[in-house]
Amino acid sequence: MGLSFEQIKELRASDPGAIAKALKGRKRRPLVQGDGNLFLLAADHPARGALAVNGNPVAMGSRKELLERFATALENPKVDGVLGTPDVVEELTLMGLLEGKIAVGSMNRGGLKGSSFEFDDRYTAYTAASLKQQGLDMGKNLLRINLQDPGTVRTLEHTAKVIDECAKHEIPMLLEPFMSDWVDGKVVNRLTAEAVELSVAISSGLGSTSAWSWLKLPVVENMERVMEATTLPTLLLGGEGSSDQEATFDSWSNALALPGVKGLVVGRTLLYPHDNDVSKAVAQAANLVHK
Repeated sequence: MGLSFEQIKELRASDPGAIAKALKGRKRRPLVQGDGNLFLLAADHPARGALAVNGNPVAMGSRKELLERFATALENPKVDGVLGTPDVVEELTLMGLLEGKIAVGSMNRGGLKGSSFEFDDRYTAYTAASLKQQGLDMGKNLLRINLQDPGTVRTLEHTAKVIDECAKHEIPMLLEPFMSDWVDGKVVNRLTAEAVELSVAISSGLGSTSAWSWLKLPVVENMERVMEATTLPTLLLGGEGSSDQEATFDSWSNALALPGVKGLVVGRTLLYPHDNDVSKAVAQAANLVHK
């Protein structure tokens, strides 16, 4: 369709039904093809109130700029698709950027960053039924597990139900688990092999079947140990990035070589790189996934 930012604004007011038509008419592809790896770009952060990148607290606040950065990134044919909330996926579809791409729908964004209820991470975006109806290829959740916060058990219970619902519709579910704690009023994820291994064990057992479950895991030291903890297909998450981008890429490269790792999901690190060269950052990561 190839609409501009201003045209999308007008369409939302004048013909909202056109969005569903665009989604249903989107050219799709198999989830796994070619070398079997996936390289996805993520932008589900804003819906959880996480707008900060590289010290700028509102970096992702401009939707116009975010979509422009996506347009630049998706020019690279090695980018397999995107992960986003309904608003972002719809906008990229209307821009014609998701033709022949994988679209992953982010499902629970209710645990707003910095809120007192952050661990009670409600499912406030896609449902399994809407993923199926709109022709998306995969669902995704965020699962912060805090053994000292009662909000965690509700999130676990609802995640199990969502896994079952996705399996019923034969939709793969991408689980992003962390062992997390409250530290000085903020949620801090434990990024050790032992903690990630524990999060894998807990999340892998949710639902009445794991047949359609995938994992989205951080790259940590002793990643070999983590990958020995599961048979589920695993994508690596890019995280918030660091000033040492080369070290970040090296860590991704080493982890991508491990058995069971099927690709990479990165958002802010590539869409908002320190040197602001989106094309260069995306190309470098894409070449790690699709050699």
